[in-house]
Amino acid sequence: MSQPREMIATNIILRAILPVMKIVLDDDEKMAKRFERVNGKVQFVARHGTEKIGSLLIFENGRLTIKHEICAEPDIEFGFASLKKMNAFLAGKPILPRIRGVRKIGLLTKVLSLLLGIKILLPTSRPKSEQKKKLKVKAVIYMITTALSQYNRDGDDEMLAWTQKQPDRVYQMSVESEESIAAYLRIKAGKSKSGRGIYTRRRPFVHMKFKDVDSALSVFLKDVEFVDAVSKGYIRVVGSPEYAANLNDFMQRIQALVA
Repeated sequence: MSQPREMIATNIILRAILPVMKIVLDDDEKMAKRFERVNGKVQFVARHGTEKIGSLLIFENGRLTIKHEICAEPDIEFGFASLKKMNAFLAGKPILPRIRGVRKIGLLTKVLSLLLGIKILLPTSRPKSEQKKKLKVKAVIYMITTALSQYNRDGDDEMLAWTQKQPDRVYQMSVESEESIAAYLRIKAGKSKSGRGIYTRRRPFVHMKFKDVDSALSVFLKDVEFVDAVSKGYIRVVGSPEYAANLNDFMQRIQALVA
């Protein structure tokens, strides 16, 4: 059974968008240096009826672990009166949370800078440097594959109907000029799992290969539509074009859901 729309959005934001923080820490040298000696627990939590729903960031000398649970005594807590407000805040909207732990100003300012870092996912973010362009494309590809899997797990009726009919299949996304930028979605009889890198155990059922970082950016920023991108050689679809189009449709739905 499908989850309520607000809960699906929350799950995608917490499990697919929030983890982009790890990519920023790994790939942005300035951000990594800022966090190299940081230790602490930072929580995002929202009220949902009688429940509290959220995620916990655990920093250990710059290494970040994300747990989808509630901590009784975090160092800093960003609290929200509803899922809608937490979703909006983490999606980059101007929402003011209730912040506990403001006295830990060093940790707070660093976390706020990391939150600004994941705004690279926003459609309005158009990086100029090559390093930032690569970071955005990598973040978007990782986020998309994770979000698609979560969307299926939350039981969206149409996506579940689509995945249930499929045997063991791998949908791969990669950038041909950058070996490190790749991720995949594996589907089997209604179940799904995302992963990083190139899946090597079997040939992908569909492999969406972006020509280079700039070509991928053109598609993700919607400067060119998917069909036109294929005809112009920005993206090469190896495998079933019909199923690639289906996957692109679900991506658009997810983007609209969390926008």
